[in-house]
Amino acid sequence: MTIFPPDPNFDALRLELSRLRGERGFTYDELAERSGLARRTLIEIEQGRTIGSLKTWHALAHALDVPVDHLVATLCEGHTPPPAATV
Repeated sequence: MTIFPPDPNFDALRLELSRLRGERGFTYDELAERSGLARRTLIEIEQGRTIGSLKTWHALAHALDVPVDHLVATLCEGHTPPPAATV
């Protein structure tokens, strides 16, 4: 039997981006300059028209000075994330 994971919460991810951008007082232009991404890409992500790539989120994490796992963790908002792997 295959058990599928819950759907990722992309709304929580884009809202966290918006919150962090606002908290830092960055305009779209400032965040675009800091991240190397196009202003249009940032707007489309915040408006939910695209989700962006892992490379995009990596650039945003650096530009916002947060660990990339902080951003990715928001995908599990609303459901229990899987346990950490033990190696």
